[in-house]
Amino acid sequence: MLTFPQGFLWGAATAAHQIEGNNVNSNWWPKEHAEGTTMVEPSGDAADSFHRYREDIKLLADLGLDSYRFSIEWARIEPERGFTSRSAVDHYRRMVDTCHEFGIQPIVTLMHFTVPRWFENDGFWRAKDAADLFARYTELALPVVAEGVNYVCTINEPNIAAMLAGGEDAANLVAHGLPDPDLQVADALLLSHQRSREVLSQVSGLKTGWTVATQAFVAVHEEGAAEKLVEYGHPREDWYLENVKGDDFVGVQAYTRTFIGPEGPRPVAKNVETTLTGWEFFPPAAGIGVRAAWELTDHVPVMVTENGIATADDSRRIAYTQGALEGLHACIEDGIDLLGYLHWSALDNYEWASGFTPTFGLIAWDKQTFARTPKPSASWLGEVARRNGLESSVVPAA
Repeated sequence: MLTFPQGFLWGAATAAHQIEGNNVNSNWWPKEHAEGTTMVEPSGDAADSFHRYREDIKLLADLGLDSYRFSIEWARIEPERGFTSRSAVDHYRRMVDTCHEFGIQPIVTLMHFTVPRWFENDGFWRAKDAADLFARYTELALPVVAEGVNYVCTINEPNIAAMLAGGEDAANLVAHGLPDPDLQVADALLLSHQRSREVLSQVSGLKTGWTVATQAFVAVHEEGAAEKLVEYGHPREDWYLENVKGDDFVGVQAYTRTFIGPEGPRPVAKNVETTLTGWEFFPPAAGIGVRAAWELTDHVPVMVTENGIATADDSRRIAYTQGALEGLHACIEDGIDLLGYLHWSALDNYEWASGFTPTFGLIAWDKQTFARTPKPSASWLGEVARRNGLESSVVPAA
């Protein structure tokens, strides 16, 4: 049995736009409905978790998990510039209270890709007042996290957000090589994170950080590949880790690996197992991401805020998660301060341009009735959480 530290968080994660439904004031809603859109379908009602969050939180608790990372939606709290929806703030506060009712620790994300339409129309992250506006939104959100929340993620995957700012298709970011990040946007996101942290520091004891998409970049054994890895990887990953030195924690989001040749990223090999997103099935990604974060942040505590696979074969989800957790246990054995593991995702969700086909969830749901059905992987992970330990799949040497 691989035992995890006392107080280790075992949970699952979601993002508001991907599960709530009818997020009509967000910048993604018009993209989904635009003529000629590359998105295969709109988010629509999604999993209707805006209304069914209580059921979802109770399900996680019943399964044996003890934490839930969810995002609050800026476009609901400030649907028009300068207008605050008190009912939206109250809604997310009720989510925090519901978590505590069922013994779940809430971990709140302030911005998970989506922003209000007006924010994008007024200049997006390139606007001169972007950081001011994000700080103001953080002030509006303070009642949600002022009590009973220990961890807040300010910005989800700023490295991906900086690439998306160039209009790239979210579903293809990993599969076809990461595009050049918009460095102006990267700087604005870092400043927004820092300003948000200042606001959140009003809450005594609240720990804040942001989450980074780690890619487990690997240089192939060819001349020039190692140099290319540094050139390619630094503005897409390392910079975002180096700039959180001094934060309370950093979130690592890991799914697969990317091979780098002298020319840049290589496509996924044809002879490897792949997931429904076309990514290589690669359980060690989580451990590699955690080790990179630990080193590049000068030992800021790490939380795995996302890790999982899109698959229709739930046995492969269990196998993937088993491998990921074995790698994470090895990180802990090596002295890394790892706070917890939050599986992506709690529910099958709207996977941006790919629609609902890539199923990442521990819990399935019916598109007509919205009835929830936990998968075997959900029960399996819940049992791991109850034991705070994992049966090793590695046979010890004789």
